[in-house]
Amino acid sequence: MEIKDGPFRGALITKGRVSGKEHQVMLRGVKHNEKIYFSRHRPDSDWFQNAIANSTVKVIYDNSTFVGSAKIVNDDALNQKISHLKYPGEKRAEEKRVSIEITLHEQL
Repeated sequence: MEIKDGPFRGALITKGRVSGKEHQVMLRGVKHNEKIYFSRHRPDSDWFQNAIANSTVKVIYDNSTFVGSAKIVNDDALNQKISHLKYPGEKRAEEKRVSIEITLHEQL
């Protein structure tokens, strides 16, 4: 199974920055240029902070699990592009967001 380009619903699994335990959250993501992106308004959520603190993450899509490495996106133009891809034709596509970029390494 491969994640198709564009927006999708999937689960992100991060390792807790304090507990070290895995945490799973359902999110709307985007696949763009062979990378996976998850975004939000502010970087204050647990999943976002966990992905930054422990870069090894898992993405679950259509009953397949992928392992990858996450990093924060510091390019404002890319963050805006991801927002437009994530919310095509919606007003919230114009809202400023922060994103993490995930490079997938393997499928489990």
